[in-house]
Amino acid sequence: MAEIQIVRDYPHSPAKVWRALTDPDLIPRWTSTGKGARPVGFEPVVGKRFQFVAKPMPGWRGIVDCEVLEVRERELLRYTWVGGEGEAPSYVRYQLEPTPGGTRFTYSHTGFRGVGGFAMAKLLGSVRRKMLTVGMPALLAELDEP
Repeated sequence: MAEIQIVRDYPHSPAKVWRALTDPDLIPRWTSTGKGARPVGFEPVVGKRFQFVAKPMPGWRGIVDCEVLEVRERELLRYTWVGGEGEAPSYVRYQLEPTPGGTRFTYSHTGFRGVGGFAMAKLLGSVRRKMLTVGMPALLAELDEP
């Protein structure tokens, strides 16, 4: 089983980082550095089903089905991730911790299975690192504190 874990420190408050992570209008601005999927039906509410919708590509329909599993405002968001029909879910977790200089954000995506899962983890890991190193800091720099 493969997994992705990325830790980034941002010089912004947990409230500001939480807003960037959970505001449906802001999410596409940092995912895939502004070219990412848009969340359809997303709310940070346990049990809420939503989709990330992006441009389809060969071998992928462009939709990820998700369900919110756990929410602790400004601390934790956890949801399922199903990228293909009949695929077993994997699990995404956003964890925020206040630091003296701002917020430590830990992104985890676990539950990838088999050789295909290992390859998907490698691909998604590379994309997520760019999103959290380029896309998120650029968005946070633009936002006012809530």
